[in-house]
Amino acid sequence: MVVELASSHPGFADPVYRARRNDIAALALNYRPGTPIPAAEYTAQEHEIWAVVSRELAVKHDRYATAEYLEGAARLGLPRDRIPQLEEVSLALEPLTGFRYVPAAGLVPLRDFYGVLADGLFHSTQYIRHHSVPFYTPEPDVIHEVIGHANALAHDRYAALYRLAGAAARRVESEEALEFVSKVFWFTLEFGVMRERGELRAYGAGILSSYGEIEEFRGMDIRPLDVAAMGTTHYDITKYQDVLFQADSLQHLEDVVGDFWATCDDDSIAKLVATAV
Repeated sequence: MVVELASSHPGFADPVYRARRNDIAALALNYRPGTPIPAAEYTAQEHEIWAVVSRELAVKHDRYATAEYLEGAARLGLPRDRIPQLEEVSLALEPLTGFRYVPAAGLVPLRDFYGVLADGLFHSTQYIRHHSVPFYTPEPDVIHEVIGHANALAHDRYAALYRLAGAAARRVESEEALEFVSKVFWFTLEFGVMRERGELRAYGAGILSSYGEIEEFRGMDIRPLDVAAMGTTHYDITKYQDVLFQADSLQHLEDVVGDFWATCDDDSIAKLVATAV
């Protein structure tokens, strides 16, 4: 497989990085469900990127992450000095909440990505960002997929929300309804914030895996948790998210978003879209 990189990508002009990306993508393409995830032979430089970013993010998590996310991180105990293999993450995660990782060569179609969440499966890339900008990635890499998501997936209540999102993605039939479900996921489990002990804290994987964004999110346009608004709000993945939706607590998130995912169908989503126009 040849991985296509945009000309603006930090690794675009680096033939060594591009070859690494192709080799790592091939691991996912050769994966057979039910077998151990093929191991990526990471270089010392790649392990160092993980170590640097992991160390810095851990400090920021103590300050900015929700209590439940930190509980999940403590339960999972990801290594900080090296990149863990996805199979290793799965073996640690499965006894906690039943989730396992599935390797992905790159972006996964929405219905496939979200649908398998209902089965306790999470698609993840295995490559790591370019060494020239260790605190930035233009696309989801293993730092985002594992530090951002696995720590949340290690907490029972967050893991239950991921499963509900997956069930909703399977239940809806139209592409419009699927996109609505995915947008609600984006503004919660990817970029959600929550009021905790009088402070605004983050639980979304996109914020908690971004060295820069985690310092900026409190200054964004913070709006009340609203399913219709989240499902119809446009976002740009190439820049910091300037509109965020705040839950008052994890219970509030479960009551509003969890209940939506548990019960939504094409008709109920169409009604929500109509109210948001």
